[in-house]
Amino acid sequence: MTSMWRTCGWVLVGSALILALSLGVRHGFGLFLSPMSAQFGWGREVFAFAIALQNLIWGLAQPFTGALADRFGAAKVVLIGGVLYAAGLVCMGLSDSAVTLSLSAGLLIGIGLSGTSFSVILGVVGRAVPPEKRSMGMGIASAAGSFGQFAMLPGTLGLIGWLGWSAALLVLGLLVALIVPLVSMLKDKPLPVLGHEQTLSEALREACSHSGFWLLAFGFFVCGFQVVFIGVHLPAYLVDQHLPASVGTTVLALIGLFNIFGTYTAGWLGGRMSKPRLLTALYLLRAVVIVLFLWLPVTTTSAYLFGMAMGFLWLSTVPLTNGTVATLFGVRNLSMLGGIVFLFHQLGSFLGGWLGGVVYDRTGSYDLIWQVAVLLSLLAAALNWPVRERPVARLQAAASGA
Repeated sequence: MTSMWRTCGWVLVGSALILALSLGVRHGFGLFLSPMSAQFGWGREVFAFAIALQNLIWGLAQPFTGALADRFGAAKVVLIGGVLYAAGLVCMGLSDSAVTLSLSAGLLIGIGLSGTSFSVILGVVGRAVPPEKRSMGMGIASAAGSFGQFAMLPGTLGLIGWLGWSAALLVLGLLVALIVPLVSMLKDKPLPVLGHEQTLSEALREACSHSGFWLLAFGFFVCGFQVVFIGVHLPAYLVDQHLPASVGTTVLALIGLFNIFGTYTAGWLGGRMSKPRLLTALYLLRAVVIVLFLWLPVTTTSAYLFGMAMGFLWLSTVPLTNGTVATLFGVRNLSMLGGIVFLFHQLGSFLGGWLGGVVYDRTGSYDLIWQVAVLLSLLAAALNWPVRERPVARLQAAASGA
């Protein structure tokens, strides 16, 4: 651990701070659903669609921003992403229609997130950290993003109460702009091309012909569906259950707090146990936690316990999934390949966020989406179980010839 910080501590700190800002601000978007919908007379579907579009754009852009980071270094990609993210928050604060909300919260922030979040930043960490410490390094960076989720939520709620939702978004835009100077801490350079390494098209063909790659991708779809549905709709769901609005905010903060321990623990365990088997266990535990939450009476205590338990499992999938991709295919194209897997996560995010609003507006209840979330957990557990954590033949041949 100490040696890892000596060799790449600067990169880890910069990566951690960028993820904390990027994910911390994003985690609070659900707090804007009620005030914006109330002011403009929207149903929940309008805001839900904008956030769902954000996740879809984020996912569609991710393989491209990842490929650019792999080839030209991550600093330029993170810089542009930070500028677009900040601009999107400012424009979101000035939005007064469904179209302007979708263009700002959906398009601009979606592209901005693709350059400032997991796939690009964990690609930096994966290249900087020695292979035997890679899972741990990714867990540390992911845990910092989780701390941002915990720390930013009370601040975001305070800003909304103090300044109103519009001015709060403008302040958050200024905060995200701090990503720009933090880029200097990312000492990431593209790896030199060696004789046995691949072109971009060869890397794509190799990954697409590997069953484990697709099993990880479809499993990650489920993660996206669940976390965005919960992150966007849980505060409103708890209000529907006659709990104060502050309870929903506290639950999201608890998710962020316990996510710190969950992602760190997942990174630590991923260096010692099979990462695909750990992913199977995580998805099964998610199903159990959701079923218990729905089965027990919804009280302040049960909501807080749900936040703690779900938080521990929240983004623990990220270091394990990205670490498995790195083990299978190496790190040269990690940001791009991780971005393709993350695209599936964001397709799930789009459906989880949007369908939550659609189902509620049509039925007056979230019951159907909760049931779907449980069934998808079981599916993701089954998909990750057969993945074998073995490098592809190309890497095995290179290692034996080294």
